[in-house]
Amino acid sequence: MQNGHLALLLHAHLPFVRHPEHEDFLEEEWLFEAVAETYLPLLKVFLQLAEEEIPFRLTMTLTPTLCAMLRDPLLQSRAVRYLERGITISRKEIERTVGEHQLQELARFYLTRFSEARELYVEKLRCDLIGAFAALERSGHLELITSAATHGFLPLMEDFPGAMRAQIRIGVDYHMECFGRYPTGIWLPECGYVPSVDQFLVENNLRWFVVDAHGVFNAHPHPRFAVFSPYYTPAGPACFARDRESSKQVWSAREGYPGDPAYRDFYRDIGYDLPEEILSDYLPTRTQRRHTGIKYYSITGTSQKKSLYCRSWAMETANAHAQNFMEARVRQMEKLSSFLPVDPIVVSPFDAELFGHWWFEGPEFLNCFLRKSALAQKNYCLSTPTEYLALHATLQVLTPAPSSWGYGGYWQVWLDRSNAWIYPHLHMAARRMIETARRFKQVVSENEDRTLRQMARELLLAQSSDWAFLIKTGTACSYATHRTRDHLLRFTQLYENLREGRHDPEFLQECEHYNNLFPQLNWHYYL
Repeated sequence: MQNGHLALLLHAHLPFVRHPEHEDFLEEEWLFEAVAETYLPLLKVFLQLAEEEIPFRLTMTLTPTLCAMLRDPLLQSRAVRYLERGITISRKEIERTVGEHQLQELARFYLTRFSEARELYVEKLRCDLIGAFAALERSGHLELITSAATHGFLPLMEDFPGAMRAQIRIGVDYHMECFGRYPTGIWLPECGYVPSVDQFLVENNLRWFVVDAHGVFNAHPHPRFAVFSPYYTPAGPACFARDRESSKQVWSAREGYPGDPAYRDFYRDIGYDLPEEILSDYLPTRTQRRHTGIKYYSITGTSQKKSLYCRSWAMETANAHAQNFMEARVRQMEKLSSFLPVDPIVVSPFDAELFGHWWFEGPEFLNCFLRKSALAQKNYCLSTPTEYLALHATLQVLTPAPSSWGYGGYWQVWLDRSNAWIYPHLHMAARRMIETARRFKQVVSENEDRTLRQMARELLLAQSSDWAFLIKTGTACSYATHRTRDHLLRFTQLYENLREGRHDPEFLQECEHYNNLFPQLNWHYYL
């Protein structure tokens, strides 16, 4: 007898990074690493399960910026180049490690891995990851949902409803363009919620979203069933809350599975371990160390002394952790069903890039867990929020509290002493975008239409929550600062050209060339 529903949600997102003006650009490799280490391994797992007719259901966000990059021919070709570079480096490592049996076996492992990734990406999928995920949705294995257009942090747009509306509507439109169907749910960027967002979800027929647990615990009125049931908001959409117990088991590097000594150490990459004279023959630039994807050491412990990675030990550990996670969910469902008068649902959302990129064995863990859930237990069913709502039409109505899943639970990651300087500029740009859209709402020329569309692209890109996050954490701070300033400067130049009646086709064309996402963008959403 099934006692409840388990909804796994993988949130796949990267900021839009595309630099056609450079032959090789370090930050573009964020995408290529995710393709090689997360998206292709996950697709391999899902496609194999589907082929074996093992039932599974989970939800995935594929954010609009990620979809735009995955569809871009330039970035697709560079992703292939990245995989081929991994093959070349692996072969050179096999030659370099002659006489070192364990290291050479690992080099052979990476050669096989990169070769199989390239075969899946190029030969089988024709570089079309979007199409592969869409096919899995059509077959009933995935539910795909969207997010705000550029993952803008919506609570900090509350004073500019037009900007909040545009982020959501453009994200919904682009999801339809990519997948041929409108999404039922939305991932609010960073789980950032304020009640004023509800009206824009209703406008776009978005039936549900996810908040962090305290968004429900601090709701008004008090939730009757804690985080184990969705709740309707007064405007209509349902909110689901993140379950902290199941999330912590998988997410936490210290207390969860990813920190196990058997797993591969993320940081010990040969791009940083090997001498520069060797790397000069491996990497495209001799002056910049970088991750290669080839890592020879396991986590081992907290000291700097590491043991060589043992793939078989890591796979046994992943299987054991999958068994433990399944048994924990069985116990959790049994306990919840013993006192809750409703069917409990446990919502476990994770950044998709955890699986494979940060936690190398994550896709194998997920593979084992999905198989065990289908074949080794009957206590819970794998489900999606949309399926749960279809079975449970009557829910308590409440207003979730403003919240996010960032450190501290509110806005302090994205509004901090280090990054607060960006918001007066973002707010001024949002105000100007709304005012300009209203001014030209009737009839515009082709040039004015293109300019308004590009103004919206530059504003959307400047609003990405990733830049404030990177500035706050000090990770790629200079790049995030540059991107924020660059988009704001481009926006301002376009705005002034339009306001003063200047026609600068070269500058407009340059902007369109560099920041070419959302080709069908509708700037009227700012009205």
